[in-house]
Amino acid sequence: MEQLEALWSQTGISQVTWGQCVMVGIALTLLYLAIRKKFEPLLLLPIGFGTLLVNIPGTDFLLAPIYSETGELIGSGGLLYYIYHVGIETSLFPLIIFMGVGALTDFGPLLANPKTLFLGAAAQFGIFATVIGALGLTQLGLFDFSVKDAAAIGIIGGADGPTAIFIANRLAPDLLGPIAVAAYSYMALVPIIQPPIMKLLTTESERKIRMVQLRRVSQAEKIIFPLLLVLLVALLLPSAAPLLGMFCLGNLMRESGVVDRLSDTTQNALINITTIFLGLGVASQMSADKFLDASTMGILVLGIIAFSIGTASGLLMAKLMNRFSSTPINPLIGSAGVSAVPMAARVSSKVGQEADPQNILLMHAMGPNVAGVIGSAVAAGVMIGILQ
Repeated sequence: MEQLEALWSQTGISQVTWGQCVMVGIALTLLYLAIRKKFEPLLLLPIGFGTLLVNIPGTDFLLAPIYSETGELIGSGGLLYYIYHVGIETSLFPLIIFMGVGALTDFGPLLANPKTLFLGAAAQFGIFATVIGALGLTQLGLFDFSVKDAAAIGIIGGADGPTAIFIANRLAPDLLGPIAVAAYSYMALVPIIQPPIMKLLTTESERKIRMVQLRRVSQAEKIIFPLLLVLLVALLLPSAAPLLGMFCLGNLMRESGVVDRLSDTTQNALINITTIFLGLGVASQMSADKFLDASTMGILVLGIIAFSIGTASGLLMAKLMNRFSSTPINPLIGSAGVSAVPMAARVSSKVGQEADPQNILLMHAMGPNVAGVIGSAVAAGVMIGILQ
């Protein structure tokens, strides 16, 4: 009988808590969104499965070294423990992802229409507005966010997962799990969140605006631009240099035309492998004891507010620019400034075609979309430079 009781006590069923049940439900929801709805599956699938693993009772060995009651080490850290500490705690994975994104990015639309840079910059207003909002809620006693916490939460408004992880790891590592999940979830939900805001803030005639054909950008311009960008950022804002440096390195490999093998590896094998480990590393921080508290709910609410403000800011900036521009801008492309590449640009084009099926906005929207990536990295650098 005692042996049966001992065996029962070692099963997961006997150890399960309500919090773990909730987290298993969240894990299954993330897997559903990834598999059934195809919302950002490359990240949500490993995050969802990793969340499932770390919330099964008795799997503590996956997360951290095991010590005896006397403090003696009796078990080394498990797989997820090392993935987190090697790849995320050091910011290695987000930087590699940024290099891959750079290798997949074409700066041509931005260079062909440089004023779209203002749209990407305007969309970052959601980041700073949310920082102020988080601190305001703390002053009201609703939450207990420090300035660093608020800065890490605000970056969700940029809809840039690697940047959100990078800054959370630097400023608020204890909030990494909910911040990463919020950032990637809202990136995945761009086709659902953005269109109502876009239609609310624009008229049908504005959505039908057709933009002029983009000029052809030479290869020399595409090679010089990432070099100038990284030099400018490194000299003026060194704290943003790691993110933009890797982004520009990936882009230079793409545009130089002399390292096709490296560019192909970065765009495919390297970014895919890193994405798997990044998802599992984020999931390692999503155990019930870390994730289920009031601050997590606050982060999720503030995150969607940040994302919505960023979308609205890009739209309103486009409308403002139209008052002073001789060539009209379709305000819909302003919503692409949130930097969820390339999904936000596709959503801008889709909403535009609903108003006018012959209006193709995709390449025009890629300008602010790429500018948003740059803007969110710069915003992250500003916050790290001030607060760290």
